[in-house]
Amino acid sequence: MPGRAIAQSLRAAVAPARLLLAAKTAIAVAIAWVVGPLMPGVTDDYPYYAPFGALISMYPTLMSSARSSLQTLLGLGVGVGLAAVIVLTAGPSLWTIILAVGVGTLISGTGWFGTGREYIPMAALFVLIIGGSRAEDYSLGYVTQTAVGIAIGLCVNLLIPPAPLGGEAAARIDAFQHRLAEHLHDIADAVAEAWPPEHNSWDQGAGALAETSRSLRGALAEADESRRWNPRARRRRADTGPEHERLGRLDDVAHQIRDISGCLGDTIWQRPGSFPLDPQLDRPLSEAAHAVAELLADDQDDAMREQAEKAVAELLRAVHARSMDAEAVTGPGVLTAMHLQRILVLLDPERGEQDPPHYSR
Repeated sequence: MPGRAIAQSLRAAVAPARLLLAAKTAIAVAIAWVVGPLMPGVTDDYPYYAPFGALISMYPTLMSSARSSLQTLLGLGVGVGLAAVIVLTAGPSLWTIILAVGVGTLISGTGWFGTGREYIPMAALFVLIIGGSRAEDYSLGYVTQTAVGIAIGLCVNLLIPPAPLGGEAAARIDAFQHRLAEHLHDIADAVAEAWPPEHNSWDQGAGALAETSRSLRGALAEADESRRWNPRARRRRADTGPEHERLGRLDDVAHQIRDISGCLGDTIWQRPGSFPLDPQLDRPLSEAAHAVAELLADDQDDAMREQAEKAVAELLRAVHARSMDAEAVTGPGVLTAMHLQRILVLLDPERGEQDPPHYSR
């Protein structure tokens, strides 16, 4: 697992969208470094803040770049204003620096400044420590040069707009669907093994499915934002509506799989409150889980769909027969059959809107 996580992190770092962002950031910083010394008046004494402004303005989407840039300028303005009040009253000292940083940190906690909140105490500290006796000139140079860099960064982002992130989000949803299929295969293998199974990663990793789903929703939100004000999105018509709908269905599928995993895990490791699984249900349950997992990996395959439906029907018949013979409900078998049947419906939304499938005894 650590190796897979490292590989995924490296792939994300060199993804096309990330490489484009890195190139644009480097270009914006270089331009700002050239333009900074050309600014008039005392501002040319602080040209290094122009590249700083360009750097903090570069985000993966145009909307996030514009929003964060405005928030940063507001944060700097408040921080500089706070320092100005201290300079005009008590003057810079250890105690006033402590006061400025403390008050700036409190103001940043209001949540009014977004990403710019971090620059409120920072700007106040810089003006009081670095500005010193030239606090007024420093404040003007600091804010002006940062604004120039931000403007350059926004211009570069507009001239070289980022690609919409819908395709990247769709690829991550594909990977999530295959991960769900692998998890269900692992459950099927565990049921067929001698108990307790030698591996239990499927049981321990069930909780991570919800976290993955949450991160995917964040990726889709970012993909939606990447379309705003983006001419490339208009050309490509990068609609993410189908991905939102698909992720919603996979969320439900993940919920069904987590319930199966939790119930069977309780049974296999005899946790408190668990119900026993009839040994004669091991084979049909494992086969049904494998068949549904195969369909989950490729939900467009009609032959796999038919095979999965037959396997789930066989499991339902076996559960019914064993319940009648034992005159008791086979808890894990019933729950697993119900969830697998629900997954079949979720993977065929058009059929789910019609009458639910009927399985004969």
